[in-house]
Amino acid sequence: MTDLPIVGAQLSVLDLDRHRDWLFERDRDLELPEFCMADILRSPEPFIDMAKARLDGWDGRLGIHGPFSGFELDVKDREIRAVVQVRLDQALAVCEGLGATQMVIHSPYDGWDHANLDNGPKDRERRIAAILDTLEPAIARAEDAGVEMVLENIKDIDPAARRAVVEAADSPALRLSVDTGHAHWAHCAGGAMPADRFIRDAGALLGHVHLQDADGHADRHWPLGCGNIGWHGVFEALSACRSRPRLIVEINEFDRVEESVAHLERLGLAC
Repeated sequence: MTDLPIVGAQLSVLDLDRHRDWLFERDRDLELPEFCMADILRSPEPFIDMAKARLDGWDGRLGIHGPFSGFELDVKDREIRAVVQVRLDQALAVCEGLGATQMVIHSPYDGWDHANLDNGPKDRERRIAAILDTLEPAIARAEDAGVEMVLENIKDIDPAARRAVVEAADSPALRLSVDTGHAHWAHCAGGAMPADRFIRDAGALLGHVHLQDADGHADRHWPLGCGNIGWHGVFEALSACRSRPRLIVEINEFDRVEESVAHLERLGLAC
C-alpha cells in the first residue's frame, strides 16, 4: 500500500478499452471529454451507452468536461445566455445518464479583466452576478443530481477573481478546478503566480486538478515531464489540501497518460 495520491486521467470513450487494466486496477478517477461538444450533447445516448458498457465493474469517480466552445459564462445578452443554459442543462443530463458526479466548466476571466475589473466601483460584483445569473439553473439541477461543477482557470491571471464566484454561489454544486498548464502559461506570459499558488489559493474549494505539462509559452497539454512545471511544488500544495480533489492527467496524447503518471511515481509524488 502507498499513501501517495492516486492519479486519474481524461480519456475518450473510444480509448477506454486500451487503458482498461490501468484504469480498473486502482479504480482511478476518470473524465470523459466528448460531452463538451454541442453535436454530441444533442444526441449523447450512443456515447453514454458505450461508456457505461466499457466501465462496467469500475468503481472510480466519473466526471465529464462540460461545454465551453463559443461562449463565456458571463454573457450579458439574455438570448445568448439562454443558449448557454441549454448547453449546460444538456451536459448535466449526460451526468445523470452516466452517473457522473463532476463537470468541468470554464472561467471567463482573462488578463484584460485583471487590469480592468476595478475601473468601476461595482465592476467585480456585476461580473460575478452575470456569471451566477447564467449558472443559476445549472446550479439548481446539479444540486439535485449530486453533481459538482468545477470552474477551471483558462486565461485567468488572478485566481482570487474565480474563487470569488464560487464563494458567492455558496453551493456544493460549484467548486474550483486548477489546470496546471494554464496556470503556468499565465505565470510565464502574464505575471501570474505559479501553478502551486493557484492550488493554494483554491484551498478547501478545490475539487479538481488538470495535470498537464507545458513550457509557459502556450497551452501545450504535453505529457508530464516534457515541460518545465515544478511538480514538487504542485504536489506539496496538494498535500496541504484536505478536499481530496480529483487529479486528472489531461494531455493531447491519450496513449501517453500512463507514462505521465509513471513520471510522477518516479518523482515519488503520486501513483
